[in-house]
Amino acid sequence: MFAHIAQAQQYPTKAIRLIVGFAPGGVTDIVARALGQKLYERLGQQVVVDNRAGGSGTIAAVMTAKAPPDGYTLLMSSVSTMATNVSTVARLPYDPLRDFAPVTLALVTPYLATVQASLPANNLREFIALAKAKPGQLNFGSSGTGGGAHLAVELLKTMAGIQLTHVPYKGSSLALNDLLGGHIQLTFSQPPIVLPHIRSGKLKGLAISSAQRLAVLPEFPTIAEAGLAGYAATSWQGIVAPAATPRSIVMTLNAEIRRALQLPEIGARLAAEGSEAGNTTPEEFGAYIRREIAKWAGVVKTSGIKTD
Repeated sequence: MFAHIAQAQQYPTKAIRLIVGFAPGGVTDIVARALGQKLYERLGQQVVVDNRAGGSGTIAAVMTAKAPPDGYTLLMSSVSTMATNVSTVARLPYDPLRDFAPVTLALVTPYLATVQASLPANNLREFIALAKAKPGQLNFGSSGTGGGAHLAVELLKTMAGIQLTHVPYKGSSLALNDLLGGHIQLTFSQPPIVLPHIRSGKLKGLAISSAQRLAVLPEFPTIAEAGLAGYAATSWQGIVAPAATPRSIVMTLNAEIRRALQLPEIGARLAAEGSEAGNTTPEEFGAYIRREIAKWAGVVKTSGIKTD
């Protein structure tokens, strides 16, 4: 115990590794690097972003869970890593609640429900009416079975009482191409992916999936505003450490990361990605993770999604 106390008082004395379970260039990686630079400026130690893509984030999660609980290995976790994988990945090799110490929710990114420009639906109410008139005839694409975007549409289907046919792709860009080509009728995409095509008139944005309108895109109503009260589904990322990381280190990281998230330059980067800062205490983030696990487990069960 005394070694942990001494270690916490000196922290940090060397570089911190921030593991990201996705390839470079995505929103998770971009924000991780921006936060890493700000932590370096505040803490005086380099933050090395280590991209370990694969397995819906499981590779990165296992690496972090097995690392020494000393504050020098952190994970930029995601909704899939910490919540949906519990229900969609058979024999998950880690436990999100047991194996990690939550630090803070870093960012939240809603999906933008997007359809072809030629589809006779100019808002979500009209899309739901069209889907009810053509049960099972409208297709939606996602970046993979059991992913966040897929489950968000499954939640929509259940709450709206509609039938849509899922077409899984190996990446959001492939789904976007088929949406533009008219092969599918709907995607739930992160705003930066589809906004250029909405602005050019090739696609139509119907609604934002978060509980409140997105401050940086206030023109899009929420799905709840379209009549599905209580609907909310987002992609999110947060910082976690290995379980048993000293409380004082967790609180140091929490304070510094939350401070960085409030900086104007970080806010501008988040806004460019259609995201907003999370800004929670460790306890609030832990409770958030538990709610998300339960929520998406219910969606998977109701929708009958087959797990891998």
